Amino acid sequence: MDGGGPVIRPLRDGEEAALTALWDACGLTRPWNPPARDIAFARATPTAEILVAEDTDDAGALLASVLCGHEGHRGWMYYVAVRPDRQGTGLGKRMVAAAEDWLARQGCWKVMLMVRRDNAAAQEFYAAQGYEESDVTRHGAVAGG
Repeated sequence: MDGGGPVIRPLRDGEEAALTALWDACGLTRPWNPPARDIAFARATPTAEILVAEDTDDAGALLASVLCGHEGHRGWMYYVAVRPDRQGTGLGKRMVAAAEDWLARQGCWKVMLMVRRDNAAAQEFYAAQGYEESDVTRHGAVAGG
């Protein structure tokens, strides 16, 4: 525990539905990107981890999350989420720090993330954590499609 607040730890078996509910509450899910698939893939991948913040005062309720991983070159963060009633408490900052620490232990020296352009609050949050917008263009395609 870090000073008596919520405990940050890896996701446990059986918590997938609670994690998806957290992501839904934070507006992170999209119909074309099923969270159950992302959770299963991350949990089956040795270069990824899903960290959650557990409220030890509320029967282990999930308060926050971050999915972090790397492809051998850069570390990435996805699904950084803090339950809406806990936003502004410093928990998001703790989750980012926990992901950065996990990635550093994996040998990653650079951390990347993506933020939707219309999400001004998230952009401000990451700027306050020292993240800067990169001058790159992101391209994507569905594998096998």
